[in-house]
Amino acid sequence: MAELLPEALGPLLREARARLAAAGIDDPALDARLIVEHFSGTTRTQAIADPEHKVEADVLGRIDAALRRRAGGEPVHRILGHREFYGLRLSLSPETLEPRPDTETLVEAVLPFVKATVAREGACRILDLGTGTGAIALALLSAVPGAIATGVDISAGALATASRNAAQLGLGGRFTALQSDWFEKVSRRYHVIAANPPYIPTRDIGNLQDEVRDFDPRLALDGGADGLNPYRIIAAEAAGFLEAESRIAVEIGHTQRSEVSDIFGAAGYTAAGMFIDLGGNDRVIVFQRGKP
Repeated sequence: MAELLPEALGPLLREARARLAAAGIDDPALDARLIVEHFSGTTRTQAIADPEHKVEADVLGRIDAALRRRAGGEPVHRILGHREFYGLRLSLSPETLEPRPDTETLVEAVLPFVKATVAREGACRILDLGTGTGAIALALLSAVPGAIATGVDISAGALATASRNAAQLGLGGRFTALQSDWFEKVSRRYHVIAANPPYIPTRDIGNLQDEVRDFDPRLALDGGADGLNPYRIIAAEAAGFLEAESRIAVEIGHTQRSEVSDIFGAAGYTAAGMFIDLGGNDRVIVFQRGKP
């Protein structure tokens, strides 16, 4: 119950950490701090400088509820309702995948081409397939003022979240949300097509970490029988939506480099770059049409 939580900030943080540690949470200190700071409106500095700072009873109740959710396995950023990606604070919703640091690899992989295109042509049009929170598109827009992006998703809820994120970040004027099943309703050509598609084989969904399996939308995870269906669609259909000088950048599962390369190779693309994530795993391939 909320009344069991200490009112003073310092003891409150210690009790929150102890609760999460007892529940087997991997990083109880970090998650406890994130929850307490978020709901109490305090900072780490304040906890150190003023550990006796009193937290109101209604706030303690919200912290108690959040700790129970986290102890029950719900990811901390789902509880907070937002997550940072590429330095941007992005709101989450049940219809969106929680953006993760591995996907920042895709942003870094394609960023030089986006900048070069703006420098050469004055603009760079980006198509973000399966945009979710808008993470990839918005990160690129924030880094390159001359870029514009269309975020495509089949989920209306995801698009509402992406549009809200764009507006909150002051990027709404350069971001367009489009509800479409892949390229179905796309109508113009782009310099960059980017995608973090579903790439988990259907049979492996049940083996994912609880926090992913139970809280990320299945639509954003399930890549079909072998996890490669989205890549086949993109490789088969992208050419009609690409400018002459263009790139396709896709995130992949760490064992899928050869298969994805073969799919795009058969469709007439060559790899313009392979990129690993912070864990040293294959994570992103950038393709171009024809020979490099």
